[in-house]
Order: sequence, then structure tokens, then C-alpha cells
Amino acid sequence: MKRLAHCLSLALTLTAAMAGGALAQTNLRIGLAEDPDVLDPTLARTYVGRIVFASICDKLFDIDEKLAIVPQLALSHETSADGKTVTIKLRPNVKFHDGEPLTAEAAKYSLDRHLTMKGSFRKPELGSVDKVEVVDPLTIKLSLKEPFSPLLAQLTDRAGMMVSPKAAEAAGDKFGLKPVCAGPYKFVERVQQDRIVVEKFADYWNKDQVFIDKITYLPIVDGTVRLANLRSGGLDLIERVLATDIKSVRDNPKLRLSKAVSLGYTGLTINLSNGPKANTPLAKDARVRRAFELSLDRDAINQVVFNGEFVPGNQWISPLNPYYQEKFPVPKRDVAKAKALLKEAGVTGPIALDFMVPNGAETRAVAEVVQSMAAEAGFDLKIRVTEFATSLKQAEDGDYQVFLIGWSGRSDPDGNSFSFQTCGSPQNNSGYCDKEVDAAHAEARAKTGVAERKKAYEKVAEKYLADGSIKYLYHAQVLVAHSDKLEGYRPMPDGLVRVIGLKLK
Repeated sequence: MKRLAHCLSLALTLTAAMAGGALAQTNLRIGLAEDPDVLDPTLARTYVGRIVFASICDKLFDIDEKLAIVPQLALSHETSADGKTVTIKLRPNVKFHDGEPLTAEAAKYSLDRHLTMKGSFRKPELGSVDKVEVVDPLTIKLSLKEPFSPLLAQLTDRAGMMVSPKAAEAAGDKFGLKPVCAGPYKFVERVQQDRIVVEKFADYWNKDQVFIDKITYLPIVDGTVRLANLRSGGLDLIERVLATDIKSVRDNPKLRLSKAVSLGYTGLTINLSNGPKANTPLAKDARVRRAFELSLDRDAINQVVFNGEFVPGNQWISPLNPYYQEKFPVPKRDVAKAKALLKEAGVTGPIALDFMVPNGAETRAVAEVVQSMAAEAGFDLKIRVTEFATSLKQAEDGDYQVFLIGWSGRSDPDGNSFSFQTCGSPQNNSGYCDKEVDAAHAEARAKTGVAERKKAYEKVAEKYLADGSIKYLYHAQVLVAHSDKLEGYRPMPDGLVRVIGLKLK
């Protein structure tokens, strides 16, 4: 009898344990290479922030694996014959995380906020929008100042993210501390430099495709430490695997690796006119900037730091992109010519420069190689390693002379160039300004065909690559590694982690 009672007790214990396991929450842990900046789609500008937004803030449109634009919160769109009116039909029965409905009024509010809020980084992305009107409860009409071919591409990213008007009005400029959007997950908490936690939103419009209860984003700057955490099971997925770790990830049977050439770039931004630190020969004379570029060997940087895995480049899009300007190939290193240009510019002695570098193993390695190469031509780069978000603020304030910084990239070339190259744009921290470059960008925005737009970008390249403020270096491979317990991961061209369809075994 006692034996029977014991067996029954053990069976009940096992049943309870199994039930507890079934009810246990699944928590996807994602390792980020940096801590994001503010979590407000209007004010944000970091790549890691976009990874977090992919779970909490749906957009009007998205891109698929082939860069085709597909509806998300929008159901459809129609562009007028003259290209100056875009009508967007919204998906019905969509709710924000505070329970408020996504209506045409809410969509108009979000777009107007992007266009008018002080400090908005979305304003130049939507700069051609003259006004947004409500047609009916689920339809908005965008009237444009002129035809704007990149518009839908812009709406596949932060410019297309919808925020709750009620929550945004209540929070004001503090909205980024607790964002309220219409994505599959709702914001729970953030501890700066430690974690961001989001939980599944029960009323999400596509909730049948959301299988994980909670996601924790953990900023871990050191790539080796990120990988060690993935190997040990402390993380389920990491972004920006070091190129030097590709083989070890592939050799581990419990890990999976995906790679694709980034839509973005990494380059050296030169402070031309942003504050007192712009008072350098490098800023004042285009010949000195050309000498600086000639001191660099992009192929060598790729081989030394990235084992040859990345793509050397000299433009805002990679040589694999249909908009790449073949007329302006990657220049070869020429130290003798660089010295001759410095002499022609009347420069004597090494040019000392404050070289701001975001903290990270690969960025530090790139900086050291650039420093060594440039020294041979007569440039004395003083490397100053800075926390990532701090470096963005200092760049905005002009507290740098050369800044090693990357851009994660957009599906349309306008998203990689306009905000950095045109007069007064909010991401143009260098202060570069040329009216002819602005006019060529406007022409590219107004055209619709690839050939016509590429011709306009040729005008941009002719001036900007010679005299501009960014010396583009390379295009990274988007390297993502995850545990074999994670199912449904889809590598995307923009490198962002789409959480729809993901499952944890």
C-alpha cells in the first residue's frame, strides 16, 4: 500500500512538473553589439535600435528577402499619375499596445510627428511630403511637393513606424523611455547598458505567428564575449559576429550562421564646419582630404581586420549594388601622391587629428590600421575610443575631427546618402554643403527609373567623392549566429531580426 502511495505521489509530482514546464514562458535572449539610443522612432538613429524596433513597432510597409516592398500595417497603396499623391489603405482591427486603435487619424499623427517634432531624424526622409490628410477612417492621402521615388522605401523603416497618439501626447519628449507602438511585442523595461525587455502583445493583429513570450535584448560590446555567451547557452542569438570567428561558429554543431553583404557602409566622417574642431587643414582643403584617402588601402584593411570577408568600397552603396558608380572605382593607395598633394596644399609636418572611434574590437582594429597607414603620408591620428551612444552625441556637437562610423543601410540609395550629404540635414554632422550636390539629390528623388536615377547619382559622386566629408571604407557582411534551438530565423538584407515566426525548442 505504501509503495502504491509513493508511486501515485511521484506520478503527481511528475505531472505537476510537466504542467509547469508547459506553462513556462519562452524567453529569447538576443546579444546586441551596442546599447541603443532613445527608443523613439522619430528621434532614434542607431542600428541596434532598429533591431529592437523590429519587435515593438510595426511599419506601414516592410521589405522581403529580395528587397521587395510589402505591406505591413498598410494593406495597399496607390500613386497618382503625376507621382505627387500617394493614397494608403490601412489594415483594419490593429491596436496599439495601450489598446487604442490604429486609425487614419493615428497614422496622420505619427507621420506629422515625424515631420514636425523638434530633433526629428525622420524629417529629411519624408521631406517631400507636403501634407497628410485623412480620407476615411482607414485611408490616408500623402500630398507631395514633388514626385519622390524613395517614399515607400522610407516607410519600410522608422519613418513608417506608427506610435499611439494618446501615449505620445502624454509622454511628450519622454516617449522613448516607454514606447507604445503596434508591434508583436510591447515594451516592459529598460536598464541602460544592461537590458531591454519586451513581452508578447495579446492583441497583436498577427498574433497567430508569434510563438515566443518574451525577448530580452542584452548589449554586450565585446564580440568575443557575445559569442562565448551564445556557446554557453546564455544567449540564443547574436548580431555582428566577428569576421575572425566565422570558422569557429561554422565548426560548432550547436550553432547556425547566416551572412549577407550589408546594405550599409563604414567610413571616416570628417568634420568640415561643425564648431571649433573643424579648424584643420583636413577640413579646409579638399586636396588634404584626397591625400588622406590616398594614404589608405581598403583591401589591406579588409584582409587584416576581417580575413577578407568584407567588401571594400568607396561609395555609399556597395560595388554589388545596381546604383554603384563604376566610373569612380575604389582608389588604390598612393602614399607618394598623397605627400605631393599635402605639399601642394602647403602643409608641413604631421597633421594631428582627434580620431573618435566607437568602442568595439573590430572598430578599434580598423582604427589602428587606418592610423598606421595615414601616418606614412603625414597624418597623426589620435585615437579616442568612446562609448557608442556618446560618440553620436559628440559627433552631433562637432566634438571630433575624424569619426569612424558605420550606417546600417537602406534598400533605396537615397537612405544611405541624402541625410549625410545635403545641406543642413540632421545626420550631416560634418557640416558639408554643396548646392549642386543638393540639386542632384533632388533630381534622383524625382526620377523613377533606375537608369535615370543612377545618372543623377553620378553627379553626386563626381563632386562628393572628391570633396566630400565621408571617405567610405567597406561594406560589412551581416553576420548573425544563433543556437540550433531557435527555429524560423530568416536572414534579411537589412540585418534586422524579424521576430514573426520564430520558435524556441
